Amino acid sequence: MSRRNDPTDWMWAQACDFIEQAERMHRRFFRLGAATRAEALWEPPADVFEDEDEVVVVVALPGVLAENVELSAQPGTLIVRAQRPLPLARGSRHAVRQLEIPYGTFERRIALPHPHLEAVSRELTHGCLILRLRKVD
Repeated sequence: MSRRNDPTDWMWAQACDFIEQAERMHRRFFRLGAATRAEALWEPPADVFEDEDEVVVVVALPGVLAENVELSAQPGTLIVRAQRPLPLARGSRHAVRQLEIPYGTFERRIALPHPHLEAVSRELTHGCLILRLRKVD
């Protein structure tokens, strides 16, 4: 059997691809490094839906208060920024045994599929920010 058709080589290549993909996702959600307090540390997942009249953006923000969410826009981009605090108060005697949920400052830049949009509604329901944007021509 030629080395090129060896299943072990194919499986090894697939495993390396999966590891690389996992590392990219980890960096996306947990940006490590020397971050200042105001610098975004992670990005929440977001979905964008569109029909002929509107664009609806859903951003997963469990543990974030609605009044702490900042929204801004640049041409073709929606920017969602806030901070998710640790659920236990500072100075708690609890030792961290596992920490998978990202905390701290976050910023998410979401490309918008339509150049002219007008905000219709904004709500934070069941841990998700739901923004309705009407298309304006």
